[in-house]
Amino acid sequence: MKTALDAIHTIAETIRELGEVPSGELYARLMGKIELGDYDLIIDTLKRAGLVTESPAHLLKWNRIER
Repeated sequence: MKTALDAIHTIAETIRELGEVPSGELYARLMGKIELGDYDLIIDTLKRAGLVTESPAHLLKWNRIER
């Protein structure tokens, strides 16, 4: 469980730091470290949480959270 949470956190932080990144480019950086299915689940989790949006061209964009 901790490994999964660490992976979600790492990917979320990467997207946040970059602001936006093509999903394919991000996955290419992670190839060999994470399976595509797991990557897709993490991206879906971040989208459902409202942290990330994905354009039809698969551009992942960090959503600024207002407090």
